[in-house]
Amino acid sequence: MSELSQIKTLLRKEVLLEWRSKYALNGVILYVVSTVFVCYLSFIRIDPVVWNALFWIILLFASINAISKSFAQESKGRQLYYYTIASPRAVILSKIIYNAGLMLGLSIVALVVYSVVFSNEVGDPLFYFLAVVIGSVSFSSVFTMVSAIASRAGNSGTLMAILSFPVIIPLLLLLIRLSKNAMDGLDRSVSYDEIGVLALINLIVVTVSVMLFPFLWKE
Repeated sequence: MSELSQIKTLLRKEVLLEWRSKYALNGVILYVVSTVFVCYLSFIRIDPVVWNALFWIILLFASINAISKSFAQESKGRQLYYYTIASPRAVILSKIIYNAGLMLGLSIVALVVYSVVFSNEVGDPLFYFLAVVIGSVSFSSVFTMVSAIASRAGNSGTLMAILSFPVIIPLLLLLIRLSKNAMDGLDRSVSYDEIGVLALINLIVVTVSVMLFPFLWKE
């Protein structure tokens, strides 16, 4: 079986497992909605700069909750079974693609709920949505690999936070700057540098994941 076929099969497995349980997805959606509601009760009305930064902070913690158990929830027996039928590159790529789709769905839900609760004018809504899409892919690529590393340790939650910190902070700052440009309605050419850097970071993270995960998978 080719790696492309393996990725498709593993993706279908992830979707079927999520559809059968729904606990993780429903839990994260509840987390997003309740967090937005608590922020509404606390702030009522906020200025655009805080509105933008708060949205990305909510999305960041939602992504941690959604992706942190990507590998931790897999039993030893299931991991051994994957090891015999699929290549490690297919495993990590299927996880990244699935988590990217999951995060994109959660991000759309978060953006809709957040925009309804905290009404705010966005100068370029389409470009702001593009920033959300890029952010979803970025969070999924970083946290998926970190989750794979952390799952090999006993205290995976703490290790995941420590390992992801050096990458996720500059990534978060770039996303806040990119989305702020969209909120202000600036010319899109102003944000090309941020988009280029974000694309480069995603490319590096995915490449490193594909190169290093086979060694981690053998353990």
